[in-house]
Amino acid sequence: MSATDLSAPTPNVQAAPPPYTLWQMVIYMLKLGTWGFGGPVALVGYMHRDLVERRGWISEAEYKEGLALAQLMPGPLAAQLSIYLGYVHYGVLGATLVGVTFIVPSFLMVLAIGWAYVRYGGLSWMQAVFYGVGPCVIGIITISSVKLTRKTIGTSRLLWLIFLASITVTIVTENEMVSLFLVAGLLVWLVRAPPRFLRRGSTVGLLAGIPLAVTLSNTPAADGQRYWQIFWFFAKAGAFVFGSGLAIVPFLYGGVVKEYGWLNDRQFLDAVAVAMITPGPVVITVGFIGYLVGGWWGAVVAAIATFLPCYLFTVIPAPYFKKHGKRPGIVAFVDGVTAAAVGAIAGAVVVLGRRTIFEQSWTPDVPKVVMLLATIAVLWRFKKLPEPVVVAAAAILGLIVYPLFHVQAP
Repeated sequence: MSATDLSAPTPNVQAAPPPYTLWQMVIYMLKLGTWGFGGPVALVGYMHRDLVERRGWISEAEYKEGLALAQLMPGPLAAQLSIYLGYVHYGVLGATLVGVTFIVPSFLMVLAIGWAYVRYGGLSWMQAVFYGVGPCVIGIITISSVKLTRKTIGTSRLLWLIFLASITVTIVTENEMVSLFLVAGLLVWLVRAPPRFLRRGSTVGLLAGIPLAVTLSNTPAADGQRYWQIFWFFAKAGAFVFGSGLAIVPFLYGGVVKEYGWLNDRQFLDAVAVAMITPGPVVITVGFIGYLVGGWWGAVVAAIATFLPCYLFTVIPAPYFKKHGKRPGIVAFVDGVTAAAVGAIAGAVVVLGRRTIFEQSWTPDVPKVVMLLATIAVLWRFKKLPEPVVVAAAAILGLIVYPLFHVQAP
């Protein structure tokens, strides 16, 4: 071949179009937001099952990058992962449309329940329904966690050690520590990739959203303006709480009950219960709380304030992950963060299960144990059984069983 041939420009190779349209992804996320029960662990499991395994719209690597980014940045895990998956092939427009359609269905549901709650003076049946739904949800999360662990950890001893360490820390502290995710990512990076890659400073993109979080934390609420108070408080919740609804609940309790006195203990517990029995992200409880505090606009402001930081924290670093995600150092870092993230999710299952089954004593609630094991057995045996059907059956069982085992004091 001549020198002229060698120097000739290489023809542009057009990238293959995505195997799905943006409209198809939007419709999928709308359905998942409408029927996806089980909280963040279950929702990210559904996304892997449907978008990676069954439909092949998203690659395993892209999914792992999204999961790692969602764990690194503050905000609700499932919502951030959905936003990133929308970004993968359709950029900011895809991220925006997918994020909105994933959140809106559950927001409208909790808004309707909030209206009924205010109008009719509370939810007297909520304890009975949640009594059945609680262990069922833990069962759904358990199955999703097992599947997610199998898919992401593999056979690496280092990743399994990180996974087990993350489980232990989450169970002991009952919280998810972003510092552990960062350390895990750096550890795998140093083991698998040459140090010269680290000296390039490529991790700066991961922290691009931190200045926004600091700004939100230092912005005071306008005196006498309830909506500004609601906005800034929930913006802080969205900007500083990592991982899942499990982490945001204590933060919300400290603010809406202890600091501001917007709700009493019973109202706050009802808000958490509403979030658990509705599909979509558990963090959507902010819509219910916002409605109780400030009506329709209070709910809208609370939801926007909570989800806006997580949207920005996903979209800002997303180009970095898309462009450099295949580099060996980044792959190693993502693997480490993912192992720690999945371990934290599995640890959260234990924490949630302990709180649900044992409540305030060390004596297990036998009917709850039975419903938990039955849920796991049914979902393990009938793998295609829709989760909403199982949740609906658990709610009916709760209404039947709760009065038999819990006699209200006169």
